Amino acid sequence: MMRIKPLISTLSSQQLAQIKAHVLKSSEPYALNTLLDSFVNSHIPQNTFSLYNQMLQSSNTHNHFSFNYALKACCLTDSFNKGQEIHAHVIKSGHFSHTYIQNSFIHFYVIQNDIIHAYRVFTTIDHPNVVSWTSIISGFSKCGLEKNAISMFSWMDVDPNANTLVSALSACSNIRELKLGKAVHCYGIRNSYQGNIILDNALLHFYMIVGSLENAQYLFAKMPKRDVVSWSTMVGGFVQTGLCEKAIDTFNEMVKGGEVKPNEATIVNVMSACASLGSLSLCDSVHFYLKKGHDIQIEGNIGNALVNMYVKCGNMENATRVFKTLKVKDIVTWSTMIGGVAMNSHGHHALPLLSLMLVHGLEPDDVTFISLLTACSHGGLVDEGLMVFKAMVNCYKIVANERHCACVVDMYARAGRVEEAEDFVRGMGIEPDGPVWGALVGGFRVCGNEGMVDRIGRVVVEKGVSGGTLALVSNSYAGLSRWDESIKIRNEMNGLGLKKMAGCSWVDLDV
Repeated sequence: MMRIKPLISTLSSQQLAQIKAHVLKSSEPYALNTLLDSFVNSHIPQNTFSLYNQMLQSSNTHNHFSFNYALKACCLTDSFNKGQEIHAHVIKSGHFSHTYIQNSFIHFYVIQNDIIHAYRVFTTIDHPNVVSWTSIISGFSKCGLEKNAISMFSWMDVDPNANTLVSALSACSNIRELKLGKAVHCYGIRNSYQGNIILDNALLHFYMIVGSLENAQYLFAKMPKRDVVSWSTMVGGFVQTGLCEKAIDTFNEMVKGGEVKPNEATIVNVMSACASLGSLSLCDSVHFYLKKGHDIQIEGNIGNALVNMYVKCGNMENATRVFKTLKVKDIVTWSTMIGGVAMNSHGHHALPLLSLMLVHGLEPDDVTFISLLTACSHGGLVDEGLMVFKAMVNCYKIVANERHCACVVDMYARAGRVEEAEDFVRGMGIEPDGPVWGALVGGFRVCGNEGMVDRIGRVVVEKGVSGGTLALVSNSYAGLSRWDESIKIRNEMNGLGLKKMAGCSWVDLDV
């Protein structure tokens, strides 16, 4: 039997033809499967199908492992039709009874988000093993059918392994099932899965997602080994729950302890914490850490997060400096900068930035247009803003949502054109929501138009919008010295348990 050296580079069509012609004359399945495996792991896994199709010409040149390699290539190349073709051939050739093959098909259909076919394959297995169960549980969870995943976990007639528990925990995380997740954790402890870092990381993620910070911190402290995923999960979890200072402290502990080095996910999370805190000194510290050279390039997600961090802290000078150094600027980069000039009183720079973005071959998306409309609104650029809105709908075929419409209403209202704002709301193709009504009420309040406050105020109260919008109506009546109406709305808010979100301000002192 000839030995075939695994292929690691792309083959030309001529080389492929030569290898197939030479091997198919005298080779057995083992040698051809080795070659198939090489093709699967090459830069062009599509080459697998050429050899696979040749192997099917003779029953002596393939076995059930050959189908598995072909299926791997289907997963890598997103070749759903080819996978179904292989499925049909496996059934026809009598190889489908191998549990090994059936598990491969479950995995293939899960990768393709086709949970129906995956479950059909599962039901044909006479005695599903732990891989079969784990694959189908993972599939249900991945496809958004978490309750089915949990049901399958409870029906298992074989002992689950650590990977099964991870899949079950993923389902529990998605639907915030604290009780069931704890039960999975207890099972892992009883069956001595403690110390499995993949399972422990899944548990950390679960406890953070469901808001059980005490359990997450206890588990993190007790873990015998922690990798970068463990630390990043803790930092990201604290950010998501609003404990940004705790996230910064954890990051500092990670850096000083030297247990592991932060990766891209860790840095993005910690920059999000800095942006939320609005601390320019923390931003500069993280930026300095990156510039010291820690094998993390300031490009892609890191570059975008760095721009966003400075934008949120109001330092457009540093944001612009980072923006200019990025070699590749994607839609997120441009939208962040446009949003930055909008929120930092530089709205007149938004349209020139849009022009540069178009020159670089990128088209704005719905988020970009929100930033553009906000910039026009805050900069008093009503005519330009209307032009942008029309271009979004007519040229880019983006359907306006509530946030786009709220920006247009706010733009009219800030300019004192409240009648046009009201006409726009009445002509909207969608039902106005809280932000739209809030922008409209805010405009009437500034203009002191008592008749419009009465008319729109009644509509807003009937719609049952958010506490913030009702508070605006109450304040509008108070501004007109109509205290009875103002107090009445406040009493209604209290009766419904509605509260206006409290605002806050902060200063970052150089000490």
